[in-house]
Amino acid sequence: MIKFLHFADAHIDMANFGKQDPETGLPLRVIDFLNSLDEIVESALTENVDLVIFAGDTYKDRAPAPTFQREWGKRIMRLSRAGILTLLLTGNHDISPATGRAHAIQEFDTLDVPHVRVVQHPQFLTPADLEYLSVQVLALPWISRTWMLTNLNFSGVEPGQVNAALNTHLFELVNTWLEEADPELPTILTAHASVEGAAYGSERMVMLTKDLALPSELVKNPRFDYVALGHIHKAQNLNEGAHPPVIYPGSIERVNFGEAGDRKFFVTGQISKGNTQITWHELKNIRPFLDIHIQLESDQAINRTLQEHLPPSEELLGAILRMVIEYPREWEPLIDENELRTLTAGAFEFHLVKRPHVKTRVRLPKGRTANQLSVIELLDIYWETSQSNLDEDKKQTLIDLAKTIIAEVGSEG
Repeated sequence: MIKFLHFADAHIDMANFGKQDPETGLPLRVIDFLNSLDEIVESALTENVDLVIFAGDTYKDRAPAPTFQREWGKRIMRLSRAGILTLLLTGNHDISPATGRAHAIQEFDTLDVPHVRVVQHPQFLTPADLEYLSVQVLALPWISRTWMLTNLNFSGVEPGQVNAALNTHLFELVNTWLEEADPELPTILTAHASVEGAAYGSERMVMLTKDLALPSELVKNPRFDYVALGHIHKAQNLNEGAHPPVIYPGSIERVNFGEAGDRKFFVTGQISKGNTQITWHELKNIRPFLDIHIQLESDQAINRTLQEHLPPSEELLGAILRMVIEYPREWEPLIDENELRTLTAGAFEFHLVKRPHVKTRVRLPKGRTANQLSVIELLDIYWETSQSNLDEDKKQTLIDLAKTIIAEVGSEG
């Protein structure tokens, strides 16, 4: 029985919030990601796993700063020195669209780091490729459109049909590999890709290319014993209660507010032919993201209303907070931003997003000018377009009052 650990979507240099740590010089948010990575590596060492599968996307883009490469390298070298075979798939954020350009984790191949194998092209890995572990791995790293057009014969295929042609090719390739596989050994499929039916998080905001969605029937093939996926940041099992487990562990930290409610995981398991037992491990020190949306309905006690929506001070401590306020533009001076920032001083970072409403421009009936309309008609048009949210009864009351006032003024000459 083989013990394994599966994680994905590290994105360790997503330093989109916060400041730098004065001691290390690293952005504090990068330290958050590295803390999660340390927890994963420590678990691999403590549980003495035989195989670590990283299913792609080391960084936020294909040109990481050397400092971030150093920090990633430190953690992978701990696995290497422990003699744990580690498979690193290239993800869409790791590769360049230009043919011949090095990918972001190329150094592990270049330096031939012991027990670390980088997979940048589709491969069928036998025990001989895996230091004679009793397992076989079908590996599908991110497949770029450039690679497809360069390496596959798609001549005559319409541009809009390239993904469909690739799916057909992958089906044939995977089936060929399965025919070659040893039926007595457990088989793992690992891929950095979208799968039809998967629930997306916010990662579409950081993707660099269009998705190729693998058909669900390809990954749910019962001839597999485990499917280790990466690319989608929301943790999920696409084959719940059935064999094989088809797992997206999700990203190792929250990337932005689209993941504010997501818990973060990695997975360990034991695998033998026809039998896989997995354990979800929730990462312990994930930075809280708090996302508050407020629609102001009255200009009375605005700041008290905003303050009442703030979480308790203990929840704010160390959190990344966003408060989105929608309100009529004329209420802008009533919002005390300085007071809000004082009250949220304990947060790691506070983002106040103001969304004042722009009033709809008044449009007169076609073919008529303001001079041709009565005061009552003009008032009626104003109330319809002023976003005052008047119901019909209130509007009629105001119209009746306006008629009374106009009549009184008229009677006085």
